[in-house]
Amino acid sequence: MKNNMIRYITTILSFISFVIYSQNEQFYIDVLKTYERIAEKGYKSVDLFQKLGNSYYLFTKLDKSAKWYCELFAMTSDLEPEYYNHYAQSLIFIGENGKANEILEKLKQKLEAKSSKKN
Repeated sequence: MKNNMIRYITTILSFISFVIYSQNEQFYIDVLKTYERIAEKGYKSVDLFQKLGNSYYLFTKLDKSAKWYCELFAMTSDLEPEYYNHYAQSLIFIGENGKANEILEKLKQKLEAKSSKKN
């Protein structure tokens, strides 16, 4: 009887967790679609492209993340190293290894310049 009760409670909690996770994921997908509509209407900002690139990167839709990171890098190169890494990994995923190497080389140069300024 006690084992059945534990199984029942575990099953209920698992189901509730799954429902919450699904709703949370759906929320992010809705937000992404809104951001994309804004971008497609011509609005451009570093913040918007960072959010789009990062979101698609985290959802492992690297082809779409590469598109938005490309837009981001067209606007600025004054970005944290994580953006260079995410963009390079996204480019490798879609087969643009040469461009990925260029991005990683820019990151290397940026880090070397930053390191030499500290010394």
